[in-house]
Amino acid sequence: MITLLIVDDSPIARQILKKCLPKESAFSIIEAADGQEALEKYRQYRPEITFMDMTMPVMDGFQAIAEIKQIDPQAIIIAATADVQQKARQRIIELGALMQLAKPVSPKAVRNALAKAEQALREQL
Repeated sequence: MITLLIVDDSPIARQILKKCLPKESAFSIIEAADGQEALEKYRQYRPEITFMDMTMPVMDGFQAIAEIKQIDPQAIIIAATADVQQKARQRIIELGALMQLAKPVSPKAVRNALAKAEQALREQL
């Protein structure tokens, strides 16, 4: 079973993302409401895939991705953001995220992101 960490300060956004997960797949889901909590949960559970919102209080997604990548350079992180500016997108990739999802997320986009993440997991083995 794949463990997912879903990080977003909006409980509604976390719920939407969970509803977009493929029904036929079994995931263990952990949630965090900000980047600081995401770091704590990452250390505790070592999820295979992390969905990371970029705009949050306490610690934003950019900082959280950088910190998680220091803990685990192989971490698979999918950034989820409504920010479509090229500068933000570039920074997300430079920090080591696998890819970026546009918010609000759709079931098709989440399915495609998971397929890409699962491929990256297989390549790590």
